[in-house]
Amino acid sequence: MAALLDALEVKRKMYFEFENTPYLCLDVEVSTPTARGGQTLVRLKMRNLLTRAVFDKTFKAGEKFKEPDLETVEASYLYSDSDGSYFLDQTTFETIALSADKLGDTLDFLIEGAMVKLDKFNGNPIGVQLPQTVELKVEYTEPGVRGNTASGAVTKPAKLETGIEIQVPVFIKEGEAVKVNTETREFAGRA
Repeated sequence: MAALLDALEVKRKMYFEFENTPYLCLDVEVSTPTARGGQTLVRLKMRNLLTRAVFDKTFKAGEKFKEPDLETVEASYLYSDSDGSYFLDQTTFETIALSADKLGDTLDFLIEGAMVKLDKFNGNPIGVQLPQTVELKVEYTEPGVRGNTASGAVTKPAKLETGIEIQVPVFIKEGEAVKVNTETREFAGRA
């Protein structure tokens, strides 16, 4: 039997199960009333790990949650087609398929062979955790123009090998590899 969590024990970046669905806590706000006999409330900003939906919900402090049956496995990205995207479990060498709705914009950062963490709920794959940064090649960018820093614009758009477009410093050239932050979708340095 999985352990039960009190609503007050739920912290940021913690996983919990509510109504037979796994959630990730994105933010916690506890409000303690000043009046006697008032109920302490816990407001959670949470992401449904099955649908990727994010919403706020308020719980009473004494409400209980189960710990979800979540498993995270190392996997490498193989390819995508019209049916979904395919990953190779690095432990069992089993091919795992995920539909586009479970991936969201994850494909913007994946190239063949990229290592990711695959989340499974009750043994079924439900999503992918990307590393903090990924290395991608610049497919196209305008050449940097010398002296173009007077306006304070020291960045230029660059299209990367996966099709994502980000702002990069003017000294970055076509064919160069750059690091991209997967959360902010911003340039994080040269690779």
